[in-house]
Amino acid sequence: MLASNTNKVDKANRILHILQNKFSLPRWADPHTTPFQTLIRTILSQATASRNTAQAFKNLSRKFSMTPHTLAKADVKDIEEAIRVAGLYRNKSKVIKSVSKVVLEKFNGSLDFIYTSPLEEARETLLTIPGVGPKTADVTLLFCAKKPIIPIDTHVNRVSKRLGLVLPKADYEETQKSLQSLYQPEDYLAVHLLLIALGRKYCKAKRTLCKLCLVSELCPSKHTED
Repeated sequence: MLASNTNKVDKANRILHILQNKFSLPRWADPHTTPFQTLIRTILSQATASRNTAQAFKNLSRKFSMTPHTLAKADVKDIEEAIRVAGLYRNKSKVIKSVSKVVLEKFNGSLDFIYTSPLEEARETLLTIPGVGPKTADVTLLFCAKKPIIPIDTHVNRVSKRLGLVLPKADYEETQKSLQSLYQPEDYLAVHLLLIALGRKYCKAKRTLCKLCLVSELCPSKHTED
């Protein structure tokens, strides 16, 4: 069992090393983005291409001051119009307004507690906000507070399972724990971003490019979906 786990850790880090040499780490957002703004951006990103997420966030920022106070009072129809490009805009508009109200009323408009609270405490608190799920909470914790956690989006979930780093039927929490056990905390940000990059460029949901993939020789699923 120990040898098997050692082999998996070695494989996981070989994959990371290859990806680090191929892809540059993208900047997910402006480093001065507040936790609340990151929360809103992540809500917009659900089931949406990254370029459309960026455009929706830009449109929303132009129309409104990106604060809980402003968005809590905004008309849902106006939010819808601003974020239409993101898809599922009607539901997302309601969630954005609802989240803004809760942050304003329950946290006095600030999520800065994520910087000082222990990871688990901060995560549990974020998850008490209706409309904020594990991925949204984890993205906020990783990118804003630099907490040691790996958010599991659709790309990370798909790629980690195809590579055999995570069991095929693992749920969100199991996938997260498995990946975090294979990597050092200082690499969590790179793991998250690079697995996303791999998923977008080669290990796509419907048409994989196994013959071109940089880590195909380490992948037990290669050529199964060409």
